[in-house]
Amino acid sequence: MSGLPVLYSFRRCPYAMRARLALQASGQQVVLREIVLRDKPEAFLAVSPSGTVPCLVDGVKVIDESLDIMIWALSRSDPQRWLAMPATGHALIASCDGPFKHALDRTKYATRYPQEDPAHHRAEASAFLADLEAQLGAWLFDRPTLADYAILPFVRQFAFIDKAWFDAQPWPRLHRWLASFLAAPEFATVMQKYPQWQDGDTAVRFPA
Repeated sequence: MSGLPVLYSFRRCPYAMRARLALQASGQQVVLREIVLRDKPEAFLAVSPSGTVPCLVDGVKVIDESLDIMIWALSRSDPQRWLAMPATGHALIASCDGPFKHALDRTKYATRYPQEDPAHHRAEASAFLADLEAQLGAWLFDRPTLADYAILPFVRQFAFIDKAWFDAQPWPRLHRWLASFLAAPEFATVMQKYPQWQDGDTAVRFPA
């Protein structure tokens, strides 16, 4: 074993995505283990208190909250100064992770919530996105920060529920912000595909 921290990840999960974005930005290398959520390996379940991704194992320390993993990585190295952002950035992340994600899930996975009205929840999610539209220039603040990269994976997830509807909304700055993110080489790197991890596999280092 390399002695590097281990990150259990799932490529399409927005929580895991933002953890990988912060690791890439910091240059903090980990051993990446890509798992399939319907077939979670015993080694992962043995260390993850919640059984969710992402989960970072650094010696005896286990971090299984994506935002905590972002801060862990950037606290070690933050060359782009993502952590140097106004306090309102933390409030935006909290709104994303709380009310917006609640509404997103009930819009995207409506069949899981048969007693809920997906149109109502889409309107609730849209109110958050309208707030982002009002906040945005090229970025949420005057340069890229933790808030941008903690929130963008969830905006992406919402956008692709119904991309034609999303594109028709009066959010030009939000559309440009998301399009720039999706076109960036950094996004392509964190979305690289890896085979499902099996115990005994050769270690995959990320970032490479």
